[in-house]
Amino acid sequence: MRNDSCEYEFLLDNLFFANIDGPEVQKGKVNVVLKVKKTSRAFELDFQTDGIVLVPCDRCLDEMELPVSSTDVLFVKFGSNYAEEGDNMVVIPEEEGDINVAWFMYEFIALNIPMKHVHAPGKCNKSMMGKLNKHLKTTSDDEDTTFESSVEEQIEEVEEEQAVDPRWNELKKILDNN
Repeated sequence: MRNDSCEYEFLLDNLFFANIDGPEVQKGKVNVVLKVKKTSRAFELDFQTDGIVLVPCDRCLDEMELPVSSTDVLFVKFGSNYAEEGDNMVVIPEEEGDINVAWFMYEFIALNIPMKHVHAPGKCNKSMMGKLNKHLKTTSDDEDTTFESSVEEQIEEVEEEQAVDPRWNELKKILDNN
């Protein structure tokens, strides 16, 4: 009986991320286990990704470690021209017969990075936070006083304003009348 599956292991380091030249991740150390299984119509590629990437903090711009872990599947089949069908199907030309999975590994990592990445409270660069606080001074037209608030307070205020949108209150009144 033939074995129709095999397993590969890759260690993606800073050199990999520098060569792939992707904008989201520039550095990291990620282990990828790739299991390739031949099915009746395609090859099934199962990627298990675990490691740490270094991304800039959205607040202070210092590098921060971000853990990444994902399980992704990619199906590859032969055809006449290269094409991507749907989210997880790739068609490669039959005369080529091979596929470079480096970009797919990078994409799976990049897709697992949250939109907002910030240090834990108090871990941001103190010098940068001081400069940010200096520029966050606001004045009120009603008062001649100037006050300073921290970045965390400003973010909390914005989130609170977004949480209580008056339009939703008006829509809730319609539900209450029914």
